[in-house]
Parts: sequence; structure tokens; C-alpha cells
Amino acid sequence: MLNGSRFTMKSVVLCTFVAVTTAACGSTDSEVGTEVRTVTVQETAPSPTSVPRLVVPDAASEPSVLEPSATSEPAAAEPVPAFMPSVVCMNLQTAQNAIQSAGVFYSRSVDASGDGRMQINDSNWIVVAQEPPAGTLIDEGDALLSAVKIGEPNNC
Repeated sequence: MLNGSRFTMKSVVLCTFVAVTTAACGSTDSEVGTEVRTVTVQETAPSPTSVPRLVVPDAASEPSVLEPSATSEPAAAEPVPAFMPSVVCMNLQTAQNAIQSAGVFYSRSVDASGDGRMQINDSNWIVVAQEPPAGTLIDEGDALLSAVKIGEPNNC
């Protein structure tokens, strides 16, 4: 087939589809329908657990009641200071777990060799220094652990 005959065949198929679809609908005019719904808010006698109700009629004209969720987004808790545990000479993962057990979930770690290496597998590192010292009150992010890879020279 030539390119021109393919274009003509596609045009014929498209025109036939439009004609059949229009005939099946029974009209060539576009019809637009609009539905109006009334929403009624019913107030009940106030009580400590009372919440307003929103009544929305459905398609079958029977009202349905939507109640707001009794649970709401909890307010962000204020951080509670915790005492820094002694974590020197622990592997980095165990040290982080000890700080979390004390109540602080975010601690930082650095490469004590000065090479700036990242501690990817925390259990392969050993803590050689900590800031602040054990017994100091800390908040999230205050704990700074200096570590070297296990097997490297250290003071432990």
C-alpha cells in the first residue's frame, strides 16, 4: 500500500467510527447535565465528645452522615533531654543504640583518623572519643561520636 492510501484508509475508519458512535448516542448535539446537591449541617447538643455532623444526600436521596475523625494529628512532642551514656570503646552501632536507649534518637559520627570517611556499616567502626562527656544532658543531634575502623590503631 502507498502512504496516501494508508492515510485515506485511516480517515475512512475514523469517519465510520464517529458516525457509528453518534448514531448510537441518538443525537448529534452535546448534552450537558448539572446536578445540584444540598448539604445540611446538623448541630447536636454540646457534649465533651460531640462533633458536628455533615449530612450529604446521595444519589438515591437518602442522606448519609459523615462524621469527622475523632483522632487528630498529634502535636509534635518537645524533645526531652537525656543523659549522655559512656560509649567510648563500643562499636559505633552499639554506641548509637545506647544513646537511643537513653532517649535521644539522633547522634552524629565522624572519622577520627581525619580522612573524612563515612561510616556506612556502623558495626565495623569503634568509638574512640565522644562529645559531650558521659553524664551530660543532651538533646537530638548533640552527641558527636569520633570513630575509627575496627583494627586501626585506637586507645581502646
